[in-house]
Amino acid sequence: MKFLRALALLLVVTGLSGCGYNAIQRQDEAVKAAWSEVLNQYQRRADLVPNLVNTVKGYAQHEERVLTEVTNARAKVGSMQLSTDDLNNPQKLQQFQAAQGELSSALSRLMVVSENYPQLKADGLFQNLQAQLEGTENRITVARNRYVQAVQQYNSMIRTFPNNLTAKIFGYQVKPNFSVENEKAISTAPTVDFGNTPAPAASAH
Repeated sequence: MKFLRALALLLVVTGLSGCGYNAIQRQDEAVKAAWSEVLNQYQRRADLVPNLVNTVKGYAQHEERVLTEVTNARAKVGSMQLSTDDLNNPQKLQQFQAAQGELSSALSRLMVVSENYPQLKADGLFQNLQAQLEGTENRITVARNRYVQAVQQYNSMIRTFPNNLTAKIFGYQVKPNFSVENEKAISTAPTVDFGNTPAPAASAH
């Protein structure tokens, strides 16, 4: 009897392996790991916002509207958490993406405002924050691209026979992905330039 049970278990395990169960598991974990890195980089950017706002406020106190927009957008991002368990919910992913987009837009407006304050652009702390923000934007782009690729691979796997049968049995579903209006936006990090380093060609004019 024990031998028959062991043999049946072996057949089940072998069958699952042949139907892509293990591969689906690995790819699902890869998606979760990629998402964790996306969250990590977005959090890194959010952590920069308070210091950035306070630094700008020291030179441009009357730019209250823009500073408030950045602060509010950062608060909204902080209140909207999307765990790996929520990755199958396209509505939640869209809301998360919209909140991050609002923060990106608010930071862009803050950058434009900073151009009007030469002393701000020359501030050492501001320059340091600029470098950190630029690096973080680049890391966000890389992390998002890796997540997009991981989801594409996962979705392709569970749609392919016989993996689709295994996925259906164990409840694995197609995951929604980042929607990008302009594909170039996801492959090119936003330029973070506060104008403190003039281009070489500028001296020729």
